[in-house]
Amino acid sequence: MPHPATPLAHLSFPHLLPHIKTACSTCGLRELCLPVGLTPLEIESLDELVERRRSLKRGEYLHRNGAPFHALFAVRQGFFKTSVLHEDGREQVTGFQMSGELLGMDAISSERHTCDAVALEPAEVCEVPFAKLEEISRHIPTLMNHFHKIMSREIVRDHGVMLLLGSMSAEERLTAFLLNLSHRFSTRGGSSSAFQLRMTREDIGNYLGLKLETVSRAFSKLQADGLIKISNKHIEIRDPNGLRKIIGNEFTGR
Repeated sequence: MPHPATPLAHLSFPHLLPHIKTACSTCGLRELCLPVGLTPLEIESLDELVERRRSLKRGEYLHRNGAPFHALFAVRQGFFKTSVLHEDGREQVTGFQMSGELLGMDAISSERHTCDAVALEPAEVCEVPFAKLEEISRHIPTLMNHFHKIMSREIVRDHGVMLLLGSMSAEERLTAFLLNLSHRFSTRGGSSSAFQLRMTREDIGNYLGLKLETVSRAFSKLQADGLIKISNKHIEIRDPNGLRKIIGNEFTGR
């Protein structure tokens, strides 16, 4: 998705960004992060919920596996990858997160993070202390209801990934992945037909359970069929209906 941002995000004082206080009431992403129907007074009260806005460089970790859980992170700008390590040291990519989405929910139960989260490009997150979220939700029940919907959405997404890995061919898996990204970019006000891949093909293959060569062949096949055009990491979807026919309209949303 393109990254909606307030003018503050472009100030020439990057060393101050980790300490800038952000306001939910004026954030351009509030319609994605916050429940619909909150009163202006309730939205203003959420300004006290967000402790700070934190900036990360490309390749910097937001949290590591095993780290104590203190807060959730709402992605304000940028792209993240989450992954876990197998016992033999192999990495398994578990997801890609973009602006308007939450990171850190993996740690709610155990109070320790169960995965790594790394920025794939320069990024900013809003830090939401979980104890404060629970406290304020007692006074704004709609907020906790919205949070439950977000968790439910993540469960549904995980089921979609299981469907991908269990029953789809390589071409179908890649097609579903691209349509899912297209839908998410469009939801955030960006183009559904032209976007930049922030992750590597290796990461895509890891996530979809495919070898790098298989991912490359699948990309080439979709391009040869006139469904997409690829230029380095730039993707242009030329025939979205043709892509949907490949997978029968499944796993395109989030």
